[in-house]
Parts: sequence; structure tokens; C-alpha cells
Amino acid sequence: MIKPLAGIRILAIEQFGAGPYGSMYLAELGAEVIKIENRATGGDPARQSGSVTLADDDSAYFQAFNLSKRSITLNLKSDEGRALFHDLVRKSDVVWNNLRGSQPAKLGLDYEALKDIKADIVCTHISAYGRDNDRADWPGYDYLMQAECGFLSVTGEPGTPPSRFGLSMIDFMTGVVAALGCVAALLARTQQGGRDVDISLFDVALHQLTYPGTWYLNHGIETGRVARSAHPYNTPVQLYKTQDGWIFIMCMTDKFWHLLLERLDQVALANDPRFSTMAARADNRDALTESLDSIFQTADTDHWFELLQTYIPVAPVHDLPSALDNPFVMSSGMMQTLPHREFGDYRGLSNPIKLNNQRLSTHCGPGLGADNADIIGGELGVENLEDLTSRGVI
Repeated sequence: MIKPLAGIRILAIEQFGAGPYGSMYLAELGAEVIKIENRATGGDPARQSGSVTLADDDSAYFQAFNLSKRSITLNLKSDEGRALFHDLVRKSDVVWNNLRGSQPAKLGLDYEALKDIKADIVCTHISAYGRDNDRADWPGYDYLMQAECGFLSVTGEPGTPPSRFGLSMIDFMTGVVAALGCVAALLARTQQGGRDVDISLFDVALHQLTYPGTWYLNHGIETGRVARSAHPYNTPVQLYKTQDGWIFIMCMTDKFWHLLLERLDQVALANDPRFSTMAARADNRDALTESLDSIFQTADTDHWFELLQTYIPVAPVHDLPSALDNPFVMSSGMMQTLPHREFGDYRGLSNPIKLNNQRLSTHCGPGLGADNADIIGGELGVENLEDLTSRGVI
């Protein structure tokens, strides 16, 4: 497969989640993503994060965000390190970072600092709050964005403490939005030249308020938490109890509501005035929940899933092991096994993008500085790598 970003080189100064997750998409789409790490600090802290290590400089956490990349070590605060970095910028298309908003200018990673070195370089910045406001120097993480942007107020059960998402979805979404902005700038580069591309966790989180946000801005509607993870308006769109667990039903239209009743052999409910329209069902959600619970609790989740699948949107509620051991995951190609330099067979998730109906090939993330010899020594022609290492330049 010839991947669409083949020939694009990205220098990535990144760590933990948002930056590495976004650049991993670019790497698996064919870009050469070179992580620039500081050996003195152990490189990307993700290498030592989590409870499972794969090698001295690697972890399962790191691999989840860094497939298909390369790694070199450079001290960007040293004169020699910056000179080597500039040599690489001349051979690259993108400088990518997810540092605190005030740091790119200080480290010379923005377009203003690099335009005389490479006029069409695309400098992509991921930060917590942006680089052009009074929070530019603030540190920030996903959970903080969920808290301040209202996510915790609409997640979880009513009457319980505010709840965050179980995964760092703001990090992940910000990384993907950054990749989109970066690719857009690359597409326009021939006509428009280089530029800065800025994405912040806060902005992405706020933008994801979507329809509850516009409801409030235009109509003063305050969306809160709804029991059973329900949709704030459409119903039945929520969890229901089964004999052995839970099932999620999504009747987003009247068509699916009537199909549900047909499959359950409960068509009489359609004539109940409490449930005859979407608005009526929303007003009588508790009564409908009680009625459907009594039906679903007569059999197990597998029974109902088999009965309803393909007719209405429905899903069993899995824990994490069940979600990954799902036979559909294997048959769809979303699970892959890759050789790891020390661990052996490493199982990971495939990129969700398919090209010409094919999954994207990939390989495990690199060891710290694994590509120093090839890139700094071979490509840049630097001969004294051991000396540079001993002096903390690489």
C-alpha cells in the first residue's frame, strides 16, 4: 500500500496523550514521524507510565500512542542541539508539539522562529489553553477541561458527584483535530506557504458541547444528567436491566420505537397515550423505564441482543475484557499482533482508518534514541555521536 502521507516528515516534540495520539494517526497514514526526546529526562514520560513495562525505556502506555514512529534524542536548550534540530527542520515538513502554550516560542518551535530556516514549514501546536491569551503559561490536562467545560455536569447518574469520562476523550479528540489542521495546512502549503496551526484542549472541549451548548446559548435550556445514561430528549434511548446485566437501546426515531415493540411482541404499548409520541415518552420516561425493565428482565442480555440486532440500534454492555475479547473485534481486523524488540508478540489495536478496504500497516514504537545513528549520524553526517551523548547534546 502506498500511504497518502508518504514523503512527509514530521518532527514531534510531544509527550503523554494528545500530541502522540494525533501524530500516530499521521505516522500510520505514511508520514515519517520522528519523536525528538530529551535523554536526560528519560524521554517521553509515557515510556515509564502505567503499571506494565515492556522494556527499560518502554511501556504498554507508550506503545498505545506511538506506533509507527522513530526516535532521536536532542537537547533543544543547547546550542549544538538547536543547530542539529535546524538541520532537520530544513529536511522536514512539520514541526509538531504539545507543550505548554508559552514554551514553543521560548524553544524556537513556532513559525516566527523557523520561517527563515524553512519558509514553508508547518508548525502545529497543541496546548492546554492556547498560546495567545492570559492562560498561555498554564499547565493543563484532559480531566481539567472536562471539569471546566461542563462535561462532568452531564455525565453520570443524577444526585451523584460530578463524573468524568472513563477515558481521556478530550486528549484523543484534540490530537485528531490537530492532525486535521496540520494536513489542511500541508495541502495549502504550495499556494500559501508555511504557518502556525494552533489547537487547544480547552477549545476542543468547549466545541464538543455542540447541541447542548447551542440549546443554552439560544434558548436558555440547561442540559443536566439523566438516569441510565439516557439521551436528554429522545426516548427510549438508555440502559435497561436484563436478567444478567444491561442492554443499551437507541430508538432515536418513531420508526425504531415501533420496530422495538414488534420484536418484543408489545405492540399494545404504542397505543398507550403516555408513550404514543416522542414528547410523551420523554415526559413519562420513568414509567416507560419501569415497563421495559419488566420485559427485559425476563431473559438475559444475549437473548435480547440476538432478537433485536439488525432491527434497531442495540448493544450489550461489556466490561473492558469482554469488549476486547468480542469476536467481532477479531473478525473486523481491529486487533493486531506486532513484533516488539524485547517483549515479543505485542497485541495492539489497529488504526480505524481503512484505505481501499485495507487496514493500515504499522510497527511498534521505537526505543529512546533508537534512530540516532541513522538520522543524526547517517543523514546529518555527524560522526561524534558518543561525544555528543556524553555531553548531553543527544
